[in-house]
This record gives sequence, C-alpha cells and structure tokens, in this order.
Amino acid sequence: MQASAGLVAGSHNRNELVVIHGHEEHKPLKDLTGQVCEICGDEIGVTVAGDLFVACNECGFPVCRPCYEYERREGSQNCPQCKTRYKRLKGSPRVEGDDDEEDVDDIEHEFNIDDDQNKNNNIAEAMLQGKMSYGRGHEDDDNAQYPPVIASRSKPVSGEFPISSQPHGEQTLSSLHKRVHPYSAHELGSRRWDEKKDGGWKERMDDWKMQQGNLGTEVDDSADPDMAMLDEARQPLSRKVPIASSKINPYRMVIVARLFILAIFLRYRLMNPVHDAFGLWLTSVICEIWFAFSWILDQFPKWFPIDRETYLDRLSLRYEREGEPNMLCPVDIFVSTVDPLKEPPLVTANTVLSILAMDYPVDKISCYISDDGASMLTFESLSETAEFARKWVPFCKKFTIEPRAPEMYFSDKIDYLKDKVQPTFVKERRAMKREYEEFKVRVNALVAKAIKVPAEGWIMQDGTPWPGNNTKDHPGMIQVFLGQSGGTDVEGNELPRLVYVSREKRPGFQHHKKAGAMNALVRVSAVLTNAPFMLNLDCDHYLNNSKAAREAMCFLMDPQIGRKVCYVQFPQRFDGIDRHDRYANRNTVFFDINMKGLDGIQGPVYVGTGCVFRRQALYGYDPPKGPKRPKMSQMNFENKFGQSAIFVTSTLMVDGGVPPSSSPASLLKEAIHVISCGYEDKTEWGLELGWIYGSITEDILTGFKMHCRGWRSIYCMPKRPAFKGSAPINLSDRLNQVLRWALGSVEIFFSRHSPVWYGYKGGNLKWLERLSYVNTTVYPFTSLPLLAYCTLPAVCLLTGKFIMPEISTLASLFFISLFLSIFTTGILELRWSGVSIEEWWRNEQFWVIGGVSAHLFAVVQGLLKILAGIDTNFTVTSKASDDEDFGELYAFKWTTLLIPPTTILIINMVGVVAGISDAINNGYQSWGPLFGKLFFAFWVIVHLYPFLKGLMGKQNRTPTIVVIWSILLASIFSLLWVRIDPFVLKTKGPDVKQCGLNC
Repeated sequence: MQASAGLVAGSHNRNELVVIHGHEEHKPLKDLTGQVCEICGDEIGVTVAGDLFVACNECGFPVCRPCYEYERREGSQNCPQCKTRYKRLKGSPRVEGDDDEEDVDDIEHEFNIDDDQNKNNNIAEAMLQGKMSYGRGHEDDDNAQYPPVIASRSKPVSGEFPISSQPHGEQTLSSLHKRVHPYSAHELGSRRWDEKKDGGWKERMDDWKMQQGNLGTEVDDSADPDMAMLDEARQPLSRKVPIASSKINPYRMVIVARLFILAIFLRYRLMNPVHDAFGLWLTSVICEIWFAFSWILDQFPKWFPIDRETYLDRLSLRYEREGEPNMLCPVDIFVSTVDPLKEPPLVTANTVLSILAMDYPVDKISCYISDDGASMLTFESLSETAEFARKWVPFCKKFTIEPRAPEMYFSDKIDYLKDKVQPTFVKERRAMKREYEEFKVRVNALVAKAIKVPAEGWIMQDGTPWPGNNTKDHPGMIQVFLGQSGGTDVEGNELPRLVYVSREKRPGFQHHKKAGAMNALVRVSAVLTNAPFMLNLDCDHYLNNSKAAREAMCFLMDPQIGRKVCYVQFPQRFDGIDRHDRYANRNTVFFDINMKGLDGIQGPVYVGTGCVFRRQALYGYDPPKGPKRPKMSQMNFENKFGQSAIFVTSTLMVDGGVPPSSSPASLLKEAIHVISCGYEDKTEWGLELGWIYGSITEDILTGFKMHCRGWRSIYCMPKRPAFKGSAPINLSDRLNQVLRWALGSVEIFFSRHSPVWYGYKGGNLKWLERLSYVNTTVYPFTSLPLLAYCTLPAVCLLTGKFIMPEISTLASLFFISLFLSIFTTGILELRWSGVSIEEWWRNEQFWVIGGVSAHLFAVVQGLLKILAGIDTNFTVTSKASDDEDFGELYAFKWTTLLIPPTTILIINMVGVVAGISDAINNGYQSWGPLFGKLFFAFWVIVHLYPFLKGLMGKQNRTPTIVVIWSILLASIFSLLWVRIDPFVLKTKGPDVKQCGLNC
C-alpha cells in the first residue's frame, strides 16, 4: 500500500472512478487489471459472457485459454502455481481423467464447501504451504473445511494505479462479480511460490507444535539453557483472579438476606392497604414492586465477579522470538468521525497519533479513519497529522513516552524527566513541543477557514472540486496517507498504515448512521489489509496505554481460551472531569462492578469503543468446537456477504491477509466497490453480519448477537488505563448522552432482538447473561415508577395524606432490617469492587437525575417510534471544551430534559414548607407522620442536589434561572403566609385546631 498516491473517488453503481493527485490534473481511471498470461505473455482474454477467463479457480494463476488447453492436452494437466489438476471448463474438450468430473461451471460453484473432505491431497498441501499468513507464521491443519483461496504471504498493497493503453470506458465493472486474476503482469507469483515450496515446511510445523506445547517436553533443561525460557513461553498468557472469598461471600449472604427481608416487606405492604389514601398507597406499592424487580435483575451479573491478569512477557517470548519473524497478529484500527466542528480535528489527530505510535510492530498496524461527513477539513487535517507523525512516532518510541497523544502528554502535570536518562531527551522534548505547537496552529487555521463554506464549494489544491461538497450525495473516497511505500518517519523507519475512508452516500439509500459506517470500514479493511483482529475507537478516545493491543492479544492469541473469544472490552476512562465528578461521567459503578460480574459469566457487554474484535466473529461465524476453527452454515456466500469476490474470499481467511500478487489498483477499485451505498442490498449486513442495525446503541445489540452464537468476551482492566476519552462535562450534554443510550435500550427491547425472547433456539446464551441483557434493555422503564415515587412525598405533604398504615413493633423491626440490608449491601459491594464511596454516591444521585429526565424521555420517544413511527434525530455530543479547566461544567444550556427534575424539585421543596407549617398549626400529634414524609422528600432533594447546582450555575446566571427561582420563592412565601397567619400563632389552646386555615 503506497502512500500519497492520490485520493481515489468513485461510484461502483455509476461506473465512475477517478484519481485526484495533490498538485496534478485528475485523470479518469482506465484499465485496472493489466492481466497477461504468465506463460506466453499474451492477453488473458474473456469468456463468451464477457468475463475475464480464469483457468485455475483454486489459485487464480493467470493463464490464457490457448495455454490452458495446451497444458490439458499435452502437458501435466496441472496449474503451474498450485499444482492442482485443471478442471474442465465449459467448451473445453474432454481429456483423460475427466470421466469422473461433472459438466458444470466451476465459477458458479467456487464457494461450494460440500465436498471439502474429498479434495485431492495436493490441494490440501498447497493450502497448508501457501495460505495467507498475514503476520503469523504458524499454520493450522484444519483448512480443508474451507474452499482453497489465493494464498501466500502478504504483500504491501500499493496505492498506484497502472494505466493501460486501452481507451477509457472499455473496461467494465461486471467482472467484479466473478473471481479475477490477482496477479499483476510484471510480477510472477509462481517464482515466489517455488522459492518457498522447496523447504521450511518441517521447520514451520515444529515451530507450531512448540507454540502449542506439544514438542520438546522431554528435553533436559540442563542440556539447553534456553529451555527455561521456552517453558515460560508455553505458560498461559493470562489468568483469572477470583475475588477473595472473605469479600464476596459476605456480600452474597447479605444479598440472600435482603431478598428474604424484601419479600416480607412487600407482603406487609400488600396486606395492609391505606383506605383513606388508596390511590397513593397503590401507586407506592407498584413502584416498590418494580424497584425490587429491577434490583434483583441488577444483582445477577454481580454474583460471580472476577479480575484478570495478563503476562505481556510471555506473549513476547511466544510470538516475538529474537531472530525470527514477528508472529503477533495484525490489527486493523477503526476511528469514526462525523462532524469536525463538533468533533475537533485536533482531538481526532491526537487519537490517530497515539495509534500510530503504539507499542506494536508497525507492519501489523493499519489505521482507518471513517469520515462519515465527507469533510474536506477532516481530510486536510489528516494530511497534516500524517506529516507530523513522521516526527512524533520516533520520538515516542525512542523515549518510551506515555501517553502517546501529544496534547495529553505535554499538558500532563508530571515529572517528565522521571526514568528518562538519555542526555538528549530534554533538548528533543523541547524541539518536539515546538513542532507540536506549530502543528496545532496549522490545524486550527484549517478549522478557522472551514467555518465559512464558499458558495461554489471547497476546491482542492489542483483545482478539482472536493467530491464531498454535498454531504448527502457524494462518491466513495479512499486516500492512503501512510503505508509501506512512502510511509517512513524522519529516521527512515517504516510507519503504520493510515487510510482515509468516506463511504458513498446517495439520496434514497438507508445509511444506518455509525453502524453503517463501521460495516463499511470492516469491508474496506478486509480488501486492503484484512487483519484478523479489529480495534474500534471513537475519535476522542486516544491510546493512554501504548501496550493496549498487546493486552488484548494475551487473550485473543492464547491457545487455550483465545479461539472462543469474540472480543476484548476495555473500560472507558475519561479526562477533564472535575474532581468530584458531579454528573457521574466516570460511570465507575458500571465499569468496575457490573462489567467484572459479567466477565465471570459469559463476558461483558460491548460498550461502543475500546474493544478489540475477532473479524470472524463479526462475519457471523459460530465459535469453534474443540480445536477447529469456527464454522458457518453452508449457503451462497455472495448472497450473505455481497457481490465482491475479493471480499468474499477474504472472509474465509481466518488468519487474515490479502492476495500477495493482487494488483494494487484492482484492490483499491474493489475497496471503492465495497463502500458503495447499495452494496448491502439483499445481503445480511446489519442483520447477522457486522454491526447490527435497528438501534442507535448498535454496540449492545452487536455484542448480544455474538453471545447468542456461543462466543464469549473478556473484560481487560490493565493497571494503566488502555484508553481515555472526552466526557460531556456540563449537565445538558450529559443528559443528552444518557438519553441516546436509554433510547437505544428501549429500541432493542421492542425489536426482534430483544433478550426477553430472542436467542433461545441455539441455547448458547447463559441464563445469567440473558438476564443481564434484559436489565440493559428494561432499565429506562424504571423512570416511570421513579417519577411517581419522587412526586409522592410532595403530594403527601401538600394533601396531609399518609401512605403507610399503623406500624407495629414487629413491622418496624423489618423496616429497620430492610434499611440496614440496603446499607450493608452497598458497603460490601464497594469493598470487593474497589469503588470509592464518593463514586458510588454520585452514581446514585445521577441515577435519580437521569431517571426522571433522560430515561423518561427515552421511554416516551421509544413508544412514539414504535406506535406512531415518529423517529428522533440525535446530534453528536460536542467534544470541545473551554481552555479553562472545567469551564463548561457551570455552563447552562436549556433543554426540555430539565423540565421534569426541575418540577420535582420545586414541588418537593414547596411540600416541605407546607408540611412543616401544617404540623405547627395542628400541634405535636402531627409531627410523627410528618417525619416519615420529610424523610422521603429530603431523599429526593438530596439526590437531585447536583442537578440543582447545575441548574443554578456558577458563572452564567441566565434569565431562565432567575425566573425559576422567582417562582420557587414566591411559592414558598405564599405558603408561609397562608399556613402561618400571625393571628393563628397568637391563638392558644383548642382554638388552634378549630381555627386552622378557615380563620
């Protein structure tokens, strides 16, 4: 893959493709194949149907029809490349040995895998020796269950387009629906094949057996000093660390006791109705039953919590032996962005730079940037980022910088001289900081320029109009910024690949937002690099730990557990949050408690970013049974994956890789094909493959589908957080973010993928895992009883009603026991999880704030979408922040989400004043019931206190706040004036009761 080859833009459906160079006149793309016969040098020719002639359907070795006929009639009847016997094609005369062959077209049955076990032994041998090994040298011996594919070691994919002498328009796109020859005219694949075929097979098999721990076990350690190291390499790459029984067992005991006490409490409430306030009593009982049900669902994932520990040294000993090729698996990294004005290019640039500088072999990393907004600002900022990376990456690796995002590194208030003993470090650091400041100036200048769009649209440097000027109607675009050719740093070392991708968009097509963009990245990466694993990140989530990919590989490449792991999820950590985390942005209760519990069952849920996927799992393959690779039901692969032969072939390569001699131009042309807007029509993309459509929280739905197939996932929490992102810091943005998550859960609950009824057929989803998924989809509905329960104290105070009957001594003991069990459960939960009590309390507060606002709106909008078909469009949460620390924390942004909690606050505060004044008027006998009412009213007010502070603001007291507080104060003074009349206060004895409010 060659960098700086120009922007490739085109539309497969419209048969358009152009290459736009930075300072040259753009030229229409002509012949993309340039295929000639490798035997005689003549052109390959076409079939009667107009498709390119293919002699060997096993390896695609380019041979013209006359040479094919001569080889069958006079020669060995075998393909020169893979030594597979030529099959008779339609129109070819029979020769000796064809009697047992059926007269069928091999092309039509190229993906049939019914007769895999009856294939010739020489085909199996060719597959074993020549299969794709992109980044991995050991081969598995179970390839026979898949059809043979074009195979050999991977070759760098160039971005250059060979322009042939054929006139433009003569080459059509119809051949994309059939297998084409992957070999360019100037390079003989057979020569490289013969060089690798002569030797090395036994050595590679011995190496594979050594990695599996099946070779050399009887060698005396004293005879070989390296045996101790080899023994260490055979050890597991990770281990479970169960929570200490002294911490988890008391927690489980209290849970059981709380269930028993809760059952008695609910029985008492149902058996003792309050007749003079029956409506209020019934509402409270229904709410309490739902709260109990919700709490029980929330406890199932926490029953078997575990921690995990990785061994990065063993990973290196096993797959990075000195003097041998690096055997770590390649990783394709996806970064998605939409609007560069809400997701600043400088933030995206820092994420990309941290990826390019990560501690991983550079030839194993490919970074793909999805620009779903087709913005020229994003394109130009990535060009600047690629240039700055040539200086930043060697600096990070030379001095082992952490973190490797420059903005975070230079702003981190730490001793940067710690552990840096190189005398040149200070000088180079100062120089690099100056370089970064200049880089920021250039990027910010691009942002300032992009604010005002020219009337004629954006123009590129060579005068060509930017293809994405119309964001809703533009061709697909691909630009290789960095690669093996042209992708070197200032010291001449190779840099990872950096590829810009903007999928095609046309009116009338459903593009499925982020899920559709991620699926487009899956396909284009499969065509260009096809790494077996993929890491997806949001544009604002940078690598805080340069060894994050190695941490994931300790699970995915572990011979014991790796084959059944579909993804490794990392916790989300954030920068720029105030010390007290007023709005629970860190969400540590979920990430440090619930996710640990899920890891002990079948694995954590997929939460959108910071997740390393197995590509085969996203393709809908089932997990392997025993030592064999995953399988898929036998069907027409093109109907499942789409009409791209190269992409379909790549889906069968478990170890990844691309055809070694494929024409770079044909690969890029195919990449444009797979990101076309109509490619997914009549396929299973978004239904069974890739990111699943049907919900704005496509992450939860995608992980659920993989767990239903029987895959398991892993939760990895390294000591140094793997990724860090930007959290919405003010109240309004935080509530809108929670609204999006909650609405996605409601959509899943009402969809066919609801965990309540989906996934029972295979029986692969464990029951505790299913209940956990049920909890993730029903939690927004808790907003309805929560809203009612938060309103009840104020109603009771204002009406003088009480929803509790006369409480006996025994009943009071059960009430006290219930409160003690709730308190003890929380304390023990914090003890085994390591979450601080402040973090737990902030989570409890925001559970109420979000429950009566965002969750409530999500339920209403979800029901409107299901019943009335009214859809809701969401805007991207802004990732920008003020220069001042926590400057946006106190910024007030009015939204309708603030109405319900504001109303609840006002009526509860008014109710408190009304209740106290009423108790003063009615005498001491009314103070007893009043305390119960005040307890629940103050419970509501205390939980909404962070919302109250956010509403009041600190620096921005807007007119809206003035109006709200004016209404509140007027209500309080009016109630005080009515309830506490001066005449009433002077009245003594029984006249107080007789007078009351009627005085």
